[in-house]
Amino acid sequence: MSDLRSLPRDTNQARGIAQYALDFLAAPFESVADEVFDQLMLLHADSVACAVAALASGMNAPLVLRREALAYPVAERGGYCFGSSQLVAPEKAAVANCAAVRELDANGTNFGYAPERNATSGEFGHNDFYPVAMAAACQVGWDGRQTLLAMLAIDEIRGRLAEVFALKNHKIDHVLHGGVACAAVYGAALGATLEQIESAIGMVIAHHVPFRAIRAGHQLSDSKGASAAITAEAAMQSVHRSLRGFIGPADIFRNRQALFCLFEPPQQQDVSPFDLSLGERGDDFAIQRMHFKLGLYEHQSAGAIHALLELLDRNPQLLSDPDLVERVRISIYEPAFGIICDPAKRDPRTRQSADHSMLYIIATLLRKAFERQECGWCELMLNIDDYCDDALFHPDTRRWMEKIDVLHGGDEFDRRYPAGIPTAVEIHHSLRGVLASGLVEFPLGHSGNQVGQFHKVLQFKMNQLLSRGVDHGADVLNRMLTIERACPADIAALYQFPIANVTDE
Repeated sequence: MSDLRSLPRDTNQARGIAQYALDFLAAPFESVADEVFDQLMLLHADSVACAVAALASGMNAPLVLRREALAYPVAERGGYCFGSSQLVAPEKAAVANCAAVRELDANGTNFGYAPERNATSGEFGHNDFYPVAMAAACQVGWDGRQTLLAMLAIDEIRGRLAEVFALKNHKIDHVLHGGVACAAVYGAALGATLEQIESAIGMVIAHHVPFRAIRAGHQLSDSKGASAAITAEAAMQSVHRSLRGFIGPADIFRNRQALFCLFEPPQQQDVSPFDLSLGERGDDFAIQRMHFKLGLYEHQSAGAIHALLELLDRNPQLLSDPDLVERVRISIYEPAFGIICDPAKRDPRTRQSADHSMLYIIATLLRKAFERQECGWCELMLNIDDYCDDALFHPDTRRWMEKIDVLHGGDEFDRRYPAGIPTAVEIHHSLRGVLASGLVEFPLGHSGNQVGQFHKVLQFKMNQLLSRGVDHGADVLNRMLTIERACPADIAALYQFPIANVTDE
């Protein structure tokens, strides 16, 4: 028996996703392999650490949306914002919490790539949507196991859609896949019927399409980090409307005027542009291919980070004199070359632009390496302080940026993506000549490289982020990593721990 549910293109896939959500939430917890839930709990814990650090550091968008959420108190059937015991409207709790999770752009990443099923669209995505499952859990009184199933279902629908339809090719933001997943799973959690969930999915796609304008421009804004949050809110509101009797468009994936068929018209009538498969049991789930960021950086720069750190580790004498480094040359693939290496990224003036600038990321690592005479992942990990105004305009960082060239590696690099993120680094040294890293395809944190020091470095990252906002980060981390054993009361209180500099006033 296959562990995947097939939703062929000649079927009503919106209804199929809805039925999948209903069935998956009713399935035995034991039907999913332990290693899948282990991965999920790590991803969730990492996302919570990101949220705590963003809130405690006073990041604008999460705090604005949190204040908005607290203006919508409810007496029952609500959710909780991070660091608050005030019950608020569930969609408002989710928009605030998803924004906090995503603000630092440091949580998990997927590249939508499953070649064994010819599902290789390569769409990006992130595990930004766990607060939707938490808001559902608080309303219906779920325990930890049921909450994990909902989190997994959201990631599965979102991740599998990313494998079969590349929204980025049409300038649509990848968070829309998450919106579909949230509508399906949140609707199933609240007891919506098959038709009501299909209606909510149709509303998300017909009314709430986010374009990549939020990620374009010379300097990026709050909209970049809050995109997933606003889409999650829209998905939950669409469910609420369906439950009240509003009827949205049906069979939206085969609708010729909806974005999927509009942008990629099928040659046949009455079909969508793709077949879809969703994991039901065992260990074949999309999150098994998700990558962890080991610091604050755009994940497509991870290959360059790994290559540089290994090169410095093999040649520690390079750290003796920065003036002897003449050039640093980075070869990388498309689309990374176009996204994090474009001319607008040569002079980043906001954190949101700097963490998407290959030049800034590598220049900051080089500055820190020479300042500290160190080259380890933990010792040089990029953190919030590396994107403050003093760091953004540090003269040494700007000097290093002038020494860095980024080149498109050509077809040899491009064909290795998105299975890997191929990158090579060369250091041109006035005394030692050209020192080359060789090709790095699976940097630390990539799903193909989660061995060796991976768990040590991830633990360091999570502790570092949590320390920004809580005194007992180990306790918070333990609660997240043992969520499977949580009772309904524990789940309701999971996000209510106090966070420094964050109040309900």
